[in-house]
Amino acid sequence: MYSNPSPLRGRTVLVLHAHPDDEAIFTGVTMRRLADAGARVVLVTATLGELGEVHVPLAPGETMARRRVAELERAAALLGVERLVLLGARDSGLPGAADNVHPDALAAADPERVARRVAALIDEESAEAIVHDDGRGIYGHPDHLAAHRIGAAAARLTGVAAYQSTVDRDHLHDRVTRSHLIHAAAEATGLPFGVPASDVALRLGATSSELAVKRAAIAVHASQVSSDSLGHAGFDEAYGYEWYLRSGGSGILDELAAPLAATVPA
Repeated sequence: MYSNPSPLRGRTVLVLHAHPDDEAIFTGVTMRRLADAGARVVLVTATLGELGEVHVPLAPGETMARRRVAELERAAALLGVERLVLLGARDSGLPGAADNVHPDALAAADPERVARRVAALIDEESAEAIVHDDGRGIYGHPDHLAAHRIGAAAARLTGVAAYQSTVDRDHLHDRVTRSHLIHAAAEATGLPFGVPASDVALRLGATSSELAVKRAAIAVHASQVSSDSLGHAGFDEAYGYEWYLRSGGSGILDELAAPLAATVPA
């Protein structure tokens, strides 16, 4: 893949997400590519996603939170995560739900207080960049909006490069790419998703092997993602790119784009 098999060895990126499964859906290719290039990937997941709709029966005595953590751990291993940190906030539910204002909900938390925890992790890991959700929360979910506020504040506190994970709504507008889970998510919130292509600062295109790992990591989240969502003929085109906005100048994620050309249709 690279002339130097470990060009990013000794460098660390912290990736912040709201729920288990977000890491695979929105940043799976990015994380796997970082790990393959020798970088240390630290994944921080803010909630356990315990209010998600369950697609499979739980085992006797198993809670939704326990199932989702187990799925997250397996997905993180596939994606090359070296350290997984759970912040332990409560899932906030969909916009307007009573769960939004639960005292333990991520959406109700003081973003500066949580950001200081994330900033401490950045300092502890000597991370040079943070990845977090865009200012729209990708599709308007209260927890994704909170993840944006927390990530942006942590970047400000530490001065590291910040990349905002988003989706290109122009790329995902047609019949084939409507197989992306973002469409169902946006229907649930009733809000627009992503940004226009002209606003995207960085686009990473997956190789066939990276896309296979991403599919496997999404599939691990079987409590949330049906097999039909992964078997769609448009999967490669829908999930073969990952998109980012930059806060500040270019950084380590930009280096990932140079060695590899996309192998999925534009």
